[in-house]
Amino acid sequence: MKDPDKGSYASSIEIAESLTQASDKAPKHELHRGLKARHIQMIALGGTIGTGLFMASGKAISEGGPGGALVAYGILGILVFSVMMSLGEMAAYIPVAGSFSHFATRFADPSLGFCVGWVYWANWAVGVAVELTGVAMIMEFWITSVNSVVWSVICLVILVAINVFSVKGYGEVEYWISFIKIIVVIAFFIIGLCVDTGALGGDYIGTRNFHLEGGAFPNGFLGVFNVFLTAAFSFNGIEIVGITAGESANPHKTVPSAVKQVFVRIVLFYILSILIIGLCIPYTDENLLKGSDDVSVSPFTLVFRMAGAEAAGSIMNAVILVTMISAGNSGVYSSSRTLLSLAENGNAPKFFARINRFGIPIWSVLATCAVGCLAFLTSLFGSGIVFTWLTNLTSVAGLITWVIICITHIRFRLGLRKQQRSLKALPYVAPFFPIPDIFVIVIGTIIIFGQGYQTFEAPIDGKNVVAAYIGLIFAVVLYVGHKIVLRQPVVKSMDMDFDTGTIPLDESKAIDEAIAQLPRWKRYLRKFINIIA
Repeated sequence: MKDPDKGSYASSIEIAESLTQASDKAPKHELHRGLKARHIQMIALGGTIGTGLFMASGKAISEGGPGGALVAYGILGILVFSVMMSLGEMAAYIPVAGSFSHFATRFADPSLGFCVGWVYWANWAVGVAVELTGVAMIMEFWITSVNSVVWSVICLVILVAINVFSVKGYGEVEYWISFIKIIVVIAFFIIGLCVDTGALGGDYIGTRNFHLEGGAFPNGFLGVFNVFLTAAFSFNGIEIVGITAGESANPHKTVPSAVKQVFVRIVLFYILSILIIGLCIPYTDENLLKGSDDVSVSPFTLVFRMAGAEAAGSIMNAVILVTMISAGNSGVYSSSRTLLSLAENGNAPKFFARINRFGIPIWSVLATCAVGCLAFLTSLFGSGIVFTWLTNLTSVAGLITWVIICITHIRFRLGLRKQQRSLKALPYVAPFFPIPDIFVIVIGTIIIFGQGYQTFEAPIDGKNVVAAYIGLIFAVVLYVGHKIVLRQPVVKSMDMDFDTGTIPLDESKAIDEAIAQLPRWKRYLRKFINIIA
């Protein structure tokens, strides 16, 4: 017989239990593996071609000379390729969203994962604001009658629309924008060589710009060192390939393939571009320094104009516009997946881990766009002082991220060895371990600590010193604060989890077999796309 005093309470308990069970049985949405091989390939390429190449390359040549810029970009290219090999090994084996934050927490130190996750998220969230500001400036090149804020709002709406419905939408946008970048850079190679040899422009230049007063290295070692940070900014974003592994259809194949082609792309697109600019434009040209802020004197624009293309400014303006939209798109994607990973690891509020039926971490995307919008608004008030500090905050975020990736990879390998696991189980094995990791840690640390050396010249201004190192200070505060509050120890080698999140090799083979069943012409088309990508 029912107890009248306890009946209502008991029934409420039963209802609560039934609701809990129903929620447990409800299907949990997960990230969709909607990124195909061609998307991953182009995203890898898109991460290496951006405003850093189109605009900041002139500043690099002005500061380091034609030879100094080549050396600096060459060293940074080796550093970036080393990072990609280390990240590729882990991401191909354990393809998860927000990969390097997750890996640092899982294989090194939870505090390190917390630090790199929030540093990287802040980097791209503020980066979205930078791109919104840049889009407004670019549009003023053509239209001055419309308030520049309108263009930024339109761009933000486009970024939100691309990222809230399907990851395939992000992949398609990056694919076609990257394709445009490739065409422009290849055209630049051809036209630049014609200008240098006198076939266009009518004046044979040859290598005379390498023999000006001061030679190819007019500012010596400091000239090369000053270019390092510019080069690091140019390469920032290439690590997005590791994040895309969590939504790749076949990460065992696509991630290693993208990593292996990074080196060729660095040489092809960066080293050759710097060489051609150095050949065509003397490092003493004042326009090279202006090119980082003014598209009309971008080094690419200058070379096109030397060839007689008077519309070069408008053409490059259009290219840089889509490049900025691409960078903003990548910023929303990568930071939202990093925030998702932070939430899943308990380092951010749990609702950021919610994934909608389209396979999108909706709250992470919206939060990133909101923060990017707020950061953008700071550029409109107070002479942009707050915005300047925000950009300084993330100026070395890429380098900090790269160093932590390599520290994590060393710990990853030590764990494998300690647990006596064979490297044959890995879809991709980074060669020359641990030399590339040590190289990145040493060179990256030198650049991080040395990049603000000029602020120590007398008279020393404390504000300038703090502004130069605020990014490093931010990272240290995050790490130390997390360590003091939670007191979580470094992950022991025998406690490392090498099983959760891996994709069985038979599943990867099934995908390969499905591809093999395609008609011959489709298989050849896929191969052709992978080659040109």
